[in-house]
Amino acid sequence: MAKQPLIAIAGMPNSGKSALFNRLTGSRQKVANYAGVTVERKEGAFTTPAGHACRLLDLPGAYSLRARSPDEAVTRDALLGRLADIERPDFLICVADATNLKLHLRFVLEAKALGVPMVLALNMFDIAERRKFSINPAELSRLLGIPVVPTVAVRGGKVEALLAAVDQYLANPVDHPAPEWQEPTTGELRVLNRQAMALLDQAGIAYGVPPVTSYAIDRVLLHPVFGLLILMGLMFFVFQSVFTWSAWPMDQIDGAATALGSWLGSQLPDGLFRSFIVDGVVAGIGSVIVFLPQILVLYFFILVLEDSGYMARAAFLLDRLMGGVGLHGKSFIPLLSSFACAIPGVMAARTIEHKPDRLTTILLAPLMTCSARLPVYTLLIAAFVPNREVATGINLQGLVMFGLYMAALSTGLLVAFVLKRFVYTEQVDSFVMELPTYKMPTLHNIAFGLLERARIFLRRAGGIIFVVMVVIWVLSSFGPHGISGNIEQSFAGIIGIALAPLFAPIGFSWQMVIALIPGMAAREVAVTVLGTVYAISADNEEGLASGLATTLQSSWALPAAISFLVWYIFAPQCISTLTVIRRETNSSKFMWATFAYLFALAYCMSFLAFQISSALLG
Repeated sequence: MAKQPLIAIAGMPNSGKSALFNRLTGSRQKVANYAGVTVERKEGAFTTPAGHACRLLDLPGAYSLRARSPDEAVTRDALLGRLADIERPDFLICVADATNLKLHLRFVLEAKALGVPMVLALNMFDIAERRKFSINPAELSRLLGIPVVPTVAVRGGKVEALLAAVDQYLANPVDHPAPEWQEPTTGELRVLNRQAMALLDQAGIAYGVPPVTSYAIDRVLLHPVFGLLILMGLMFFVFQSVFTWSAWPMDQIDGAATALGSWLGSQLPDGLFRSFIVDGVVAGIGSVIVFLPQILVLYFFILVLEDSGYMARAAFLLDRLMGGVGLHGKSFIPLLSSFACAIPGVMAARTIEHKPDRLTTILLAPLMTCSARLPVYTLLIAAFVPNREVATGINLQGLVMFGLYMAALSTGLLVAFVLKRFVYTEQVDSFVMELPTYKMPTLHNIAFGLLERARIFLRRAGGIIFVVMVVIWVLSSFGPHGISGNIEQSFAGIIGIALAPLFAPIGFSWQMVIALIPGMAAREVAVTVLGTVYAISADNEEGLASGLATTLQSSWALPAAISFLVWYIFAPQCISTLTVIRRETNSSKFMWATFAYLFALAYCMSFLAFQISSALLG
């Protein structure tokens, strides 16, 4: 069987190459790492109109093939055929922003010099047309000596010509041995830049009218005072919406899980199997699945802000604030990614060339409030914070959620200040970034992103969370003398009670201690464990019919709940994140140092929260 041809997509950041990759491959894609490095490898599959089945490789965004980051080095080495785990591409789709060819065309010339047969995709061509750019793809194709086609990746338009160019090459493929390539000097890059400008002039490209509306919006959104106020207001609105928009679907999922548990409890004979199904599977997984709507609402806003072009402007706004505590401007994107999950945040720090700045960012990423903490926050806020408005449109529960996120962010800035003042004392490098064109978010991109996030969450619920839940149920149902009718005499109870004195100063009960340990596998597992433990502890079949939040409200003192919330603001990361930190830094010592400082920070802050709240509340 003939090997499928490998097509690569390359381009500068913000060119829309990943949107084109998603459009061509749909859900037929997989993510791994390139051998020997920590750069993410994204590969998919698609079929051309002529029936050619192809593999598609989305190379990391690169400003130049004169590599200054691991991402750029992978793109360069892939196009030269230097990577051990993948062959040199048969064909290259080079993506450029049609509204910013002055910047992007130089990269096209660099890629062309590598000798891989290629087509130039002028992406965001619809925006260029609206802004009255005059671009003649045929003339640009003649001057470059390669096919040039307009594309609109986010809307799926104008990709037929691109696929036709791929088919045309695959009908008559040619050998293209890698050239003797040397890294260009700064002077040679300047020459390439002048050549790009000359090509644009020869092609008669007119740059159209300036984006007056975009400039007017930026004057407000990038204002040092009003811009920050708008950003804070926007973040506050997001966290309010996480509660208000998701309330109805959460109630439906919770009701369905409760009804399913009650029905199964009435249908199954009393015994160990019924306990496993009702108290283990339904109570455990159901207590986590209920938070899926909130996670999707949060991701909806993240996707909209990224797709619109606002996220890069938020980085620009916060650069001055971050620079004041010694953080590099490039730290913003990794830290922002960590609000979804610390793993991509830690991995994104590899784009920071300066090692001290990169290590500082990695140390801060776990402090950002990842989505796995959201179920814990939501559960305790629902149990202990009244659901009422403190002002028109401002819900108290949403206000507390916003405060938790701000507490994590503020602590991160304080830790950065201490690290840069006493540990990594070198000067912060300058920060240059490109502000992408404002775009209307597309339904396809948002739906695709939400579907992917839901798939990841449900995969975790059906995988690691299910496994941990089974382990917890076994430990909670069995003891040294076999089946335990009293959870305190089970293995889980014995472990929790043994460790309880260590956590007594911060107000944790033995049930809370049990939830902390498997929470190292995945943070949201803490909710699963609490659901399982209290379901098994219940005196009758209706044990959790009123909901886990109500159960905790009657079982926990308010200072203990506050302490538990504070613990999860700072708690040590899940095992997966610690593993990624070890891989990214190539240092076990750094990984354990990260764990130790987060554990110490969580314990100290929870101690203060518990002691102060106990004194104030009596």
